[in-house]
Amino acid sequence: MRKEIGLWIDHRQAVVVTFIDGTEEIKRITSDIEQHIRHTGSEHGPLDDTTEIRRDGRFDHYLSQYYRTVIDWLLDADAILIFGPDEAKDELKEQIESNGFGEHIVGIETMDKLTDAQIAAKVREYFQQLVSPNATPNSTYDPDVPFRGHSDTYIG
Repeated sequence: MRKEIGLWIDHRQAVVVTFIDGTEEIKRITSDIEQHIRHTGSEHGPLDDTTEIRRDGRFDHYLSQYYRTVIDWLLDADAILIFGPDEAKDELKEQIESNGFGEHIVGIETMDKLTDAQIAAKVREYFQQLVSPNATPNSTYDPDVPFRGHSDTYIG
């Protein structure tokens, strides 16, 4: 039984799509960093800029916990595709490699925010192409049709 996982990740959340024997499952893992990090003493309220918040060691602490939670979902994967809009995908790649299973990463791509349906379609098409490079994406796929399997949300 082959387990293929693709995930879209940024510093706020990861959407993890798992394929096992034709069954598709989606998990959402949230970092909750904004709830944990409050910039005190600012006249302008909470900071939205990750670079400024990162100067505070608490950001790195909560980010590390978030990546550990994401990695827990990836541990038994045979193949991992990582994509997302910012440096979170590269930071996660480094964490995966430091945990000794970087060889399972089959691709890393920069990609803007997508819906869960778009993420699942991207992952499905990617792994179909790995199996059969001449295959064309499923022309009957409709992102508005509910997924096979089920969706769960994990809040870290």
